[in-house]
Amino acid sequence: MTKQNQSGFTLIELLVVVAIIGILAAIAIPQFAAYRAKGFDARAESDCRNAATAQEAYFVDHATYSADAASLPGFVQSQDVNVALTGSDTEFSVTCDSPKGTSGFQCVWTSNPNVGDPNMVCTAP
Repeated sequence: MTKQNQSGFTLIELLVVVAIIGILAAIAIPQFAAYRAKGFDARAESDCRNAATAQEAYFVDHATYSADAASLPGFVQSQDVNVALTGSDTEFSVTCDSPKGTSGFQCVWTSNPNVGDPNMVCTAP
């Protein structure tokens, strides 16, 4: 019998590589989900700012604020973002959240905040 030179990986080496890949995946996948939720939160925050700007543009033309997002000039609502508007002759508010974002995350823009308070307040659990 003649011995042939055989090369390859042993079963132990393959198991170690699979275990390392499994550990890395267990760390990376939950982090990816958290980053994705933060992206949807940022999208909701951006829609609130854009809707507020569009409300002011609407006011210039109509001397009142709108309660309908579709009537706001130049405002394009992002996919997977809920936008709720209230408007009157003198004030408005915009509420935005995303069902794919962080649970309970919501941004509210008010046109007449209390003195010293910001126009937009975002809350997260």
